[in-house]
Amino acid sequence: MDDDEAVTRALAGDLDAYEVLVTRYSALAHRTASLLGAADEAEDVVQEAFVKAFRHLRSFRRGSAFRPWLLRIVANETHDLTRSRGRRSDLAVRLGREREPYGPEDPLSAAVDADGRTRLLEAVRALPEGEREAVVCRYFLQLSEAETAEVLGVRLGTVKSRTFRALRRLREEVGREHLG
Repeated sequence: MDDDEAVTRALAGDLDAYEVLVTRYSALAHRTASLLGAADEAEDVVQEAFVKAFRHLRSFRRGSAFRPWLLRIVANETHDLTRSRGRRSDLAVRLGREREPYGPEDPLSAAVDADGRTRLLEAVRALPEGEREAVVCRYFLQLSEAETAEVLGVRLGTVKSRTFRALRRLREEVGREHLG
């Protein structure tokens, strides 16, 4: 069953159809919440997002993609959480726990790879919030610019400029580390 059919059936009261959407997008919703700053509270954020999505399913614009609509709800819930607790996300800790599907061939490569990943994640974490969100959506979640704009509730041009500025800052940071 595709997303459109699942939404149609869910609107008609078929909870199993909504469960198809929950199953399909749970992992992505968790990753989104974690990367945008929910950390250990990602499960709560995702549950609340799916409840809100179900409650507001009638406002979902038919013919639109369900995934970016849902991820915008997840992003809003995460933003509310991080704003209320008053601290920035902890991307390095969350991503550092995820395992690569295959490991490096030797311990030295593993150490270098882990160190580089940690430094990059620290640099991403240090970005201003809007730039960090754009980078997370575009590169960690692999969303298109249009999907990123929809998820973050900003214009396409804003996504492009935030991404450009963030990548410039990250390049400067990486260049400084290699020169130092």
